[in-house]
Amino acid sequence: KSLSQKLAEKFTILNDRGIGMLTRIYNIKKACGDPKAKPSYLIDKNLESAVKFIVRKFPAVETRNNNVSLSFAYILHIYYILFKLILILFPYLFLQTVNFDLTKNYLDLVVTYTNLMMLLSRIEERKAIIGLYNYAHEMTHGSSDREYPRLGQMIVDYENPLKKMMEEFVPHGKSLSDALLSLQMVYPRRNLSADQWRNAQLLSLISAPSTMLNPAQSDTMPCEYLSLDAMEKWIVFGFILCHGVLNSDQAALSLWKLALQSSTCLCLFRDEVFHIHKSAEDLFINIRGYNKRVNDIKECKEQALGLMHRERRKFLRSALKELATVLSDQPGLLGPKALFVFMALSFARDEIIWLLRHADNIQKKSTDDFIDKHIAELIFYMEELRAHVRKYGPVMQRYYVQYLSGFDAVVLNELVQNLSVCPEDESIIMSSFVNTMTSLSVKQGIQPNTAYTSVSKASLGIADHRELGKMMNTIIFHTKMVDSLVEMLVETSDLSIFCFYSRAFEKMFQQCLELPSQSRHSISFPLLCTHFMSCTHELCPEERHHIGDRSLSLCNMFLDEMAKQARNLITDICTEQCTLSDQLLPKHCAKTISQAVNKKSKKQMGKKGEPEREKPGVESMRKNRLLVTNLDKLHTALSELCFSINYVPNMVIWEHTFTPREYLTSHLEIRFTKSIVGMTMYNQATQEIAKPSELLTSVRAYMTVLQSIENYVQIDITRVFNNVLLQQTQHLDSHGEPTITSLYTNWYLETLLRQVSNGHIAYFPAMKAFVNLPTENELTFNAEEYSDISEMRSLSELLGPYGMKFLSESLMWHISSQVAELKKLVVDNVEILTQMRTSFDKPEHMASLFKKLSSVDSVLKRMTIIGVILSFRSLAQEALRDVCRPFNFPPLEWHHILTQYTIMQFFLASGSSFLDNIQNGSPDGVNGHFLFLVTENISPEEEYKIACLLMVFVAVSMPTLASNVMSQYSPAIQGHCNNIHCLAKAINQIAAALFTIHKGSIEDRLKEFLALASSSLLKIGQETDKTTTRNRESVYLLLDMESPFLTMDLLESCFPYVLLRNAYHAVYKQSVSSSA
Repeated sequence: KSLSQKLAEKFTILNDRGIGMLTRIYNIKKACGDPKAKPSYLIDKNLESAVKFIVRKFPAVETRNNNVSLSFAYILHIYYILFKLILILFPYLFLQTVNFDLTKNYLDLVVTYTNLMMLLSRIEERKAIIGLYNYAHEMTHGSSDREYPRLGQMIVDYENPLKKMMEEFVPHGKSLSDALLSLQMVYPRRNLSADQWRNAQLLSLISAPSTMLNPAQSDTMPCEYLSLDAMEKWIVFGFILCHGVLNSDQAALSLWKLALQSSTCLCLFRDEVFHIHKSAEDLFINIRGYNKRVNDIKECKEQALGLMHRERRKFLRSALKELATVLSDQPGLLGPKALFVFMALSFARDEIIWLLRHADNIQKKSTDDFIDKHIAELIFYMEELRAHVRKYGPVMQRYYVQYLSGFDAVVLNELVQNLSVCPEDESIIMSSFVNTMTSLSVKQGIQPNTAYTSVSKASLGIADHRELGKMMNTIIFHTKMVDSLVEMLVETSDLSIFCFYSRAFEKMFQQCLELPSQSRHSISFPLLCTHFMSCTHELCPEERHHIGDRSLSLCNMFLDEMAKQARNLITDICTEQCTLSDQLLPKHCAKTISQAVNKKSKKQMGKKGEPEREKPGVESMRKNRLLVTNLDKLHTALSELCFSINYVPNMVIWEHTFTPREYLTSHLEIRFTKSIVGMTMYNQATQEIAKPSELLTSVRAYMTVLQSIENYVQIDITRVFNNVLLQQTQHLDSHGEPTITSLYTNWYLETLLRQVSNGHIAYFPAMKAFVNLPTENELTFNAEEYSDISEMRSLSELLGPYGMKFLSESLMWHISSQVAELKKLVVDNVEILTQMRTSFDKPEHMASLFKKLSSVDSVLKRMTIIGVILSFRSLAQEALRDVCRPFNFPPLEWHHILTQYTIMQFFLASGSSFLDNIQNGSPDGVNGHFLFLVTENISPEEEYKIACLLMVFVAVSMPTLASNVMSQYSPAIQGHCNNIHCLAKAINQIAAALFTIHKGSIEDRLKEFLALASSSLLKIGQETDKTTTRNRESVYLLLDMESPFLTMDLLESCFPYVLLRNAYHAVYKQSVSSSA
């Protein structure tokens, strides 16, 4: 009698504690079965003999050997207390139940107890754990634990738990069988085939439009969304425990056989399963008179195929899709049709769990029945329905508050008033229900409990008043819609079991990504990770971290794989678009033009001519809509996957927030960075690199594709451009990898300009480009195709102001190394140059001193190299000014220039105007840029003297250029093939820099240079050796240099302009005769 008091509360508490104990037993089993996690006292060599002795003598107590350390006693205490708790459950398994809630809780408790004992029997170390604890207890307290005899005997008795429980349940078979037989109307109705569901238009809101707004009703509301998996466990385990009724009751036998045909294994707990047919057959085969039952089991085993479940999943996919679509358009229907939503969730959840369990545990005969590549779609629609319930929960609450107060309260009041007999206590409770529901508001909650009618003292029985019972069940469902929506979602759609099937979970995800039509549902897998924490229990708090970490790692892995897949698709599309853009490059039109010009002659040649080349754009011409190109397939696959990535803005898992779009953004940044560098096609071995204009075309095509991604996913592609392109303007990116800035800077310095120094390339001022010279060893590249104004502008667009600044600084570093070498040459000839500086009006003395000079050719060559570098720098700065001209920016793609507008202004005002400062003789901005020209450990006076003598050295060395064959001036290119026309730029800018740093007069020093140079060049005219004077006129023209520091009057006083005019006439005349 005492056990029957507050039975509902006890069942609720015991079921909760039973789940908690199952959780701990499960963790003990996993820990003992894992060599890495196994308790130390079970693998301690010092305890090995003691453990074997205890297990052999179990449950007898033997403490003669007391040389064992008891440091493990505390850990064992936790396990031992858990085993003792199992004893508490047993007395509550044999109570009479009369209504839905109590029957459900009772059957749950029976199954929980059964699962607990079966799981306990699977822990091989259970005897060692219990025996060791009792040994430690006796050594510590001097006596065995009080409960140890019962517990030890239970462990021994339950070696075969089902067999023992079958014996114990014999006296209580009537109460258990009655509870199970109450399922004879519910279970067959839930276990229908897909065709029967389809014929009944199950879960369809639009099959009967006229009744769409009518509330979904049922006499057994809680049974409609009751888990099929739970019912099968009740039936299978229940009838095993009270198996006698199978021989006496046909209804029981029908339920039993139907359950055996539905599944081949049941879930004990998480990923621990119970193989139904084999276990039942082993139990029944030794019972006399059960041959027929054994045959039934074998027959059902053959019929237990996955075809029915496969068809159910197929039906549920379409049914849930329809339901989710209608509810997303009309969320107000969530009120009257809430029952349909939870039925759909429960049905789908049962089928998904069935597939997961069987796919992992059954030796498959028909793989098609246990592999479902469309499972992600079903999970996705479940998540969509769950999202609708969470989003529109207030709508449902308002609906059912009005329903409870306006309808349920009235009907309940009428039923109570019409009761023939209603005791005073029950009348007070019912009146309280009615009054509470009548005055209900959304902020209030109500949970009427009909369990009081099961107490033995209650005179008002639900079984005698069925209409009242039905109404109370309906009211309970309606109150759950007000108070317990989250709990209802967990009850009907929790899929946290995936946490314990990681391998199958990941395999399903990979199958989903591999199938383009299913990739749009791939977000369902990360969303499932939000379920995992619901499987934790307060009795086992230590596993929260483990499960939480697993949920985080799986979600991170899924989102990362989705982003990678999208990135790969985008990369393939970009590759296709870059190929199409490449077809539009000017270099490909030559053949087309040639064909057009020679079209008539080719016609005369007849059919032997070459086939006409396809023009760009042919790929867009479709004769048939059914023709699908590779690009079409890629776009389709990308749109499907992006739908999934864009489905939710973020998801919260274990207090961590995941944003799927950020994964894609991150991967796009990394891939875009690698692609830009890869498209340069830089080959360090052969020193080959893509033309800047071609790279720019490819980058623009790539960026056009990336911009189109915003049509699929709500990401800020501008941020991607800014992050990537700004990094490419630096020497190294954020990962320390080379950028296009470093690659092109290195190529122009080490390849193009080095070949200029070697005499294979010349700078043509007329063309504003570097051009290959005819040599024996042809270069592998055409310098003009990398240095003309269009290519330099493309380079400026690619590198931006920052990148061009780095290029400029690298050029200056090379100039500084040449100036350092020039200073060394000056120091070697300092005495001679000092005398020559003051003897320019003494021709004979100058001639004798000049013969004593060393490294004359080296000085001129190094000054020429400086001039070439400065000429290249001028081209780069001019291109940068054209590209970055204020208020005339390039199109939208160059965000890294747009967003750095103020930096660009500063650069144009200071950095890029550095050239102007030098040419104009302005000291502003020069000191900082040319500090490298100062040599350490030398006094300023000595530095100044060396600078002056450097100008002298260059001036007196210029006449030697006349003997060089390559010094001939070409009017066509407005320069010399050996680049000596660059000397003027080198002299002007080096002089400006040196004498600005040393605070000397630039004009005076250049006057001195002009005087020495003109004096030296005029002496050439007096030479009679034709070899020495072969290019005299061409060298004269070097003095016709534009300088911001010298005037034409000064030049006239030193070197008559008539000589320059005659020199121009001579070189032009020579050029005409040469060409003729």
